[in-house]
Amino acid sequence: MARQLYTAQLEAKLLLSDPAQCYHLEFSIPELDAFPFTPGQFVSTVATDAAGKQQTRAYSIASAPAQNRFDLCVNRVEGGFFSNLLCDLEPGQTVQVHGPHGLFTLRQPLTDSIFIATGTGIAPMRAFAQHLFPPSGDCCRDRHIWLVYGTRYESDIYYQDFFEKLAAEHPNFHYLSSLSRAQESWTGLRGYVQDHVAGILKTRSNGFHPPAPPAEPASFDIHAYICGLNNMVSCNRDQLIETGWHKKQVVFERYD
Repeated sequence: MARQLYTAQLEAKLLLSDPAQCYHLEFSIPELDAFPFTPGQFVSTVATDAAGKQQTRAYSIASAPAQNRFDLCVNRVEGGFFSNLLCDLEPGQTVQVHGPHGLFTLRQPLTDSIFIATGTGIAPMRAFAQHLFPPSGDCCRDRHIWLVYGTRYESDIYYQDFFEKLAAEHPNFHYLSSLSRAQESWTGLRGYVQDHVAGILKTRSNGFHPPAPPAEPASFDIHAYICGLNNMVSCNRDQLIETGWHKKQVVFERYD
């Protein structure tokens, strides 16, 4: 069955990192009054390349639902057809999309949660955060949310101002950014994301309440949501399961 294609029009474009050539792209779908999706899902973009072959690429939505709009976070990739096409778009230009798709969504009932991301894996985490902490209030006052974001360099910390503002406004939102190749001037966390996830689990056990290894989904009191390259996802998933977590507590999306 053919998928329903929509024409997405670029409304705004922001360069998040010049060294990484990462762009925040804001789209609308003029033919729709609303484009409903669940935070964490993705859209697939469709276009024909220079050889006449139809190409499709999936991108996580980097925003919570808002009328007929959605945002993407895209890195330019050398020789990449779709990354270059999207990064070269200017406001008013369009691309074909279908969706939403995907099961990388917040499990219900909402529990304490650790969001773990690297690179453009931050996109669905931004969608989660916008959904859980809207401007009108806090949808999860009785839940603690940790975001652990890892990248190589300070210039590649995407959406830093947004997440720091959320953490300042909401005491139950904890934002940790860590650099694996930090310069001497960097005063924040260093190392890989998995190094800091272990610390969160220890702090939570000491400062909040220790999680008992659950046998059934209904008893889960914490989940981890991981998005990034395969090696990072596997490393964090294995680490959590080795500490006694049930595999259903670990929700992940790989993009390589």
